[in-house]
This record gives sequence, structure tokens and C-alpha cells, in this order.
Amino acid sequence: MKKFTTLVAGALIALSTTTAFADNKDYVLNTASTGGTYHPVGTAISTLSKVKLLPKQKFSLTAVNSAGSGANVQALGAGTADFAIIQGLFGSYAATGTGPVSEPQKNIRSVSMLWQNVEQFVIAADKAKTGTVDDLKGLKGMSMGMGKQNSGTIGSNGVLMSGLGIDINKDYKLVFAGYGPTADALANGQAVGAGLPSGPPTGAITKLMAANTGKFALLNVTAEQAKAMDGGRNLWTPYTIAAGTYPGQDKDVNTIAQPNFLAVNDSVDEEHVYMLTKTMYENLGFLQAIHPATKAMAVEKAIAGLPVPLHPGAARYYKEAGIEIPDALMAK
Repeated sequence: MKKFTTLVAGALIALSTTTAFADNKDYVLNTASTGGTYHPVGTAISTLSKVKLLPKQKFSLTAVNSAGSGANVQALGAGTADFAIIQGLFGSYAATGTGPVSEPQKNIRSVSMLWQNVEQFVIAADKAKTGTVDDLKGLKGMSMGMGKQNSGTIGSNGVLMSGLGIDINKDYKLVFAGYGPTADALANGQAVGAGLPSGPPTGAITKLMAANTGKFALLNVTAEQAKAMDGGRNLWTPYTIAAGTYPGQDKDVNTIAQPNFLAVNDSVDEEHVYMLTKTMYENLGFLQAIHPATKAMAVEKAIAGLPVPLHPGAARYYKEAGIEIPDALMAK
């Protein structure tokens, strides 16, 4: 009888534990390929949620890798992702139903600007004649890594290159791969250049530069080139990759950057989005200890350049923090 009672007690404990876990809400956070910045930053946010929110608030996020911004917009629309990190350009596409997005995605809301997506053009050093993106024009007919198919990387690279008079689909032999495999292709001579937008330092570039001293160069973007590449969208702004960011980089590299932001489906619980936003900004040190790209985050800059309206939960936190929210960012 005692043995039976012990077994029943054990079963009840197991059942109550299972029920407790079942009551927890686990949201899917889409990121991008593991070699860039989206995935480690997404993992940092996910880890923060599991440490700070899961025990008492009973919800957390789980970061999963994806093909990037284009796929993330689709995933939010299909409901296979609840949160996603999205490039500003694709957020604009989603809001307006332009570019590769056929209809406005009215379900997508903003949580926060995260960091700037810095355009990093890496080519074989012996191909760098001017040291600027004009050198990309001399690589026509060659193998280039411009991102995975349907990714934000290939989408933004296509837009930027068109401003320089380059059609990446016609002028290059494209290597469709994530950041890590693209860096490997450069190292192995299977590609001569790549566009790897991310928050510096980017792991794939660091690894490439460290293992191939002097063999690759980061290209500069002049003010005139930046204007042509932006094409009047007012998305890209000047950005300096400081000397020493990468192994062997002894000079500043002047390039351009666009914003990345954390997006969410409008159906996600308002209280959960509020608590996530509040927790992120009250624990920036936690995020920054996991990935340096989050050092760019500050509540004063949280809504700058957001291409879609704020989720009501996020808007509530920013109002409490004293941030003035323009009408365009308030969900109708």
C-alpha cells in the first residue's frame, strides 16, 4: 500500500509539473542564418525571456534560424512565427505591399528598433582597385555571395547594387548561402566577393579575416555612392566600421546602414509584449553581454525609423518611459 501511495504521489507530481509547463506560452522568434547577427541577437532576447519572464510571467521566446527577412515576413503572415527580426527595407515592403511583398501585411507590428544593419562588402584584396563599392562593377560575370534566396540580405543587396548599375541576377553568378558558408566560399576561392549586412563585428567576417590575413578587403562607400544606392528611400545612413573591428583592419571603413527591428504579430498578447519590451530595456546589460550589436540599443532610440506601427503593448511601455510616439506609429 505504501509503495502504491508513493507511485500515485509521484504520478501526481509529474502530472502537476507537466500541467505547469503546458500552461507556459512559448513564442517562436524567427531570426536568420546562424553566421550573421540576427540569430545571436535573437538568441540573446530568447535567453533573457527564459531567465526573466518564464518563471513568473509564464511565457518566453524561442529563437529559430530562418532564411532571413523575406521569409520572416511570410512566416508572420502565415502564423508560423510570432516574433521576427526584420530588416527595415523589408518592413517597408511589408507595410506598403511593394517589392517582393504583393499585399500590405497589416498583421505586422513593431516592438523595437534593435541595431543598424551595416552594409559590409567584402571582396578578394587583389580585386580591390579603388577600395570603394565601384570595385563591385569590375566583378561582373564572377561568383558572388549576396545571400540566401528569399532572404533580406539578397533583397537589400539587389536594391543597393541596382543603384550602382548592377543587376545581381544577370551580372553575377550568385552563390545562395548563409553567412558562414558564404565566408567559406570566399576562403575556398568559390566566390570573389560578398555583401554581408549585419551588426559588426559579424562572426563570419571575423573568422574569414582571421584565417586569411591580407587576402580580403572591406569596401568603402562614398557619399555620392551612398545617395545612388539609397535611391531616395531615406533608409540608409552613413556608418563607420571602426579600425580594429576585424582582424587586420587597420583603418576605418566608411559604409552605410539601415535599421533592423523586432516585429510581432498583432495577435500576440498585449501584456506579454509590454513585459518583453520593459524587460529588454531594463536588462540591456544582459543582452550586451551576449552580443555587442545590442550596445546600439537605447530606449531613446527605440522607435526611430520603425517602418510599421507599434504593437499596443510596446506603445504602452514607451509612453510610460516618456517617449513621444508619432501618430504614424500608433496602430489604428
